[in-house]
Amino acid sequence: MFKYQLILLGTITPLTEELVALYHQKIEELKLQKDFYKVIRAKEINEYKGNQPAFVIYFGDPAGNHKDIDEVSKMIDQGNMVLPIYYKQGAFRTEIPAILSNQNGLLFSNFQKDKIVDLVLESFGKLRNARKVFISYKRNESTSVAIQLYEALEKHNFDVFLDTHAIKQGEPFQEELWHRMTDCDVIVVLNTPGFMESEWCEKEIAEASVKQIGVIQLIWPNHKLERMAEVCFPTQLSTVDFINGLYSDKDKSKLTDQMVEGIVSHVESVRARNLASRQDNLITEFLNAARKNGKQINIQPERFLTEELPNSKRRIFIPLVGIPQSLDYNQSSELRKAIKDFHVEEVYLIYDDVKIRQKWLDHLTYLDGQLDVETIKKQEFDLWLQNH
Repeated sequence: MFKYQLILLGTITPLTEELVALYHQKIEELKLQKDFYKVIRAKEINEYKGNQPAFVIYFGDPAGNHKDIDEVSKMIDQGNMVLPIYYKQGAFRTEIPAILSNQNGLLFSNFQKDKIVDLVLESFGKLRNARKVFISYKRNESTSVAIQLYEALEKHNFDVFLDTHAIKQGEPFQEELWHRMTDCDVIVVLNTPGFMESEWCEKEIAEASVKQIGVIQLIWPNHKLERMAEVCFPTQLSTVDFINGLYSDKDKSKLTDQMVEGIVSHVESVRARNLASRQDNLITEFLNAARKNGKQINIQPERFLTEELPNSKRRIFIPLVGIPQSLDYNQSSELRKAIKDFHVEEVYLIYDDVKIRQKWLDHLTYLDGQLDVETIKKQEFDLWLQNH
């Protein structure tokens, strides 16, 4: 059976088992079939298969007693990604063996657990590599906190959308704003007293509900949650969450470092949970349209759809959250090659095209004519199924 292999090497600690438990939890949240995901420790390394995807986590040793060097060497030789984890600032060379000196290591903290597991799932193509966050706020109430979160999330490798930083001069502001929201994984709302009084802020929340995008609401100390998005994770802030208790100065208020770290970790956690619900929505819409048109479409354990064609061939349909990118085309083309159980005649990415800018839709139409993978817009599911 084809399996995704998570290899655990180095000095195993209780942290290792915490990460394994979190890994299994996220596989369940993403509604993936757990039988396809294997965890291999050093003593089981003979179960590793070189022709199947693998991600290696190497746990460093504070005392410099480096373990499993031969196994690490084998993993590198076979082109597998290796993530070294170390525990003390400036101690990478002590804790991690020289053979991994060229790898970009991760300094561990309790806030990084979700990130570590998400990196594994991203490498397997089960989470988007693009880690997109949209910050929604009211300029005359929370600009300094919005910028603070923008900088913190960007530091943790998120692609952050903040209107004042991300829209070029001359671009149609509202059109670009909807486009970016459509493509984000999580929205962070700075819910200040006047936030919902803004027409556009209210529309952003409504649009997030329609698209089932996860919304983390940070509710200011002098405010309370009034209306919620479809998928909402509220946090009521208090004065102690702000430096010197100052929360009402749009230019000077700042959250404490601890609160910022917690928000970054929360964003990481919400990504996986939200992805599954948005994929479900696409799958349901496509299946309903197929049923209406008398088509027999089946869901496979890896959460793509198949349709039987004559001569034992099949079409596959891959639900894609966000705006299709060139990497999505490439990964889908690779999936076609990896499927050995049946002949794949055609591959399609199905996606929600509502609010995506026309120039990008035109670009996707151009790519459809050039590549061996094509796209189908949500608003054209019915028409496409009628004609194919």
